[in-house]
Amino acid sequence: MVITFLKKEFTVFLKLILTLVFLFFSCMSYAGEPVEISFAHNANDEIQTGEQLKGLFKKYDLSKWIVTKNIIIDNDSIPHSHPVLTLHTRHKRDDELLLSTFIHEQMHWYLVQHQQATTAAVIELKKLYPDTPVGFPEGSNTEEGNYEHLLLIDLEWKADRELFGELTARQIMEFWAGDHYTWIYRTVLDHRRKIDHILDAHNLVPSK
Repeated sequence: MVITFLKKEFTVFLKLILTLVFLFFSCMSYAGEPVEISFAHNANDEIQTGEQLKGLFKKYDLSKWIVTKNIIIDNDSIPHSHPVLTLHTRHKRDDELLLSTFIHEQMHWYLVQHQQATTAAVIELKKLYPDTPVGFPEGSNTEEGNYEHLLLIDLEWKADRELFGELTARQIMEFWAGDHYTWIYRTVLDHRRKIDHILDAHNLVPSK
C-alpha cells in the first residue's frame, strides 16, 4: 500500500517536473522570437517574405537594431515605419536588401525614442545642408524628413557594415542611391564622417 502510494506520488512529481521543463523551453523559444510577423492578405509572396525574414533573424544577431517587434508584410504597400512597421515583398529574393529595409524602418522608431537628441542633431544638419530637395526620387516628403533620413540612413549603413561587411554594405547603399531618396543616400555616402560625428556627439548610435 505504501509502495503503491509512493509510486503514485513519484509519478505525479515526475509529470510536474516534465511539465515545468516543457514550459521552460517553450518560454525560451518564445523569447527567442525577435518579432511578431503578420500578413496583410496572407498572399504567398507575403508568407515567403515572412519566412525569409525569420531565416535572417536566425542567421544574424539583430537585437541591437530592433526597436518595435510588430511587423506587417504587405505586398501592396510601400515600406513604412508607423503606426506599424510594414515591409513589402519586393526583395523576397534578396536577403541583404530586405534586411537593410527592415533596419531602415526600425531606425525610424529608434529616432522617435530619442527625439530630443534627434532634434538637436537635425539643427546641426540644417547648418551643413541648408537646402535639400523635397519629394521623390531625391528626397523625403518634407525638408524635416530629409534631415531625419540623413541620420537614420547613416545608422542603416552602420548596421549593414556590421552585418554584411564593408563591400556589401557599400553596394547596398549604392543601389538605394539610384532607387529612392537618391540625394539623401548619396549625401550619406559622400559625407559619412560628418554625419557619423553628429550621431556620436548626440549619442544616437545603438549600443546594446
